[in-house]
Amino acid sequence: MKKLTVKKGSTCMACLQCVQACSESFYKEFHEDKSCIQIVEKKSVRPMVCPQCGKCAEACPNGAIKQNAKGVYMVNKKLCTGCGACVEACPFGLMVKAEDSETASKCIACGICAKACPMDVLEVVES
Repeated sequence: MKKLTVKKGSTCMACLQCVQACSESFYKEFHEDKSCIQIVEKKSVRPMVCPQCGKCAEACPNGAIKQNAKGVYMVNKKLCTGCGACVEACPFGLMVKAEDSETASKCIACGICAKACPMDVLEVVES
């Protein structure tokens, strides 16, 4: 299974380079709400990444979100009606449905955020 993870023991400085890279990749603009990765502060500052749990796929009434051979849940833009059920179902708040977009988007473990991180906090792993 392929997924994006936060490296153990790494320190995020909340520079938002990962958030910017993701938002620009999907929406061609930097907007924190249009990123499929978020920076959260609980005990420490950390990136919140999609664990590929499949809750979004379970909630989709049109079957537009399917798991590929590598274990990554992908949105089929042809089947997505933009209803937002997947956004509501995501327990991590990482599904994105921008007002100016007809369809939802989610992390596809592409690694663009990991490449943008100056602290080397993120990585795409195969498990």
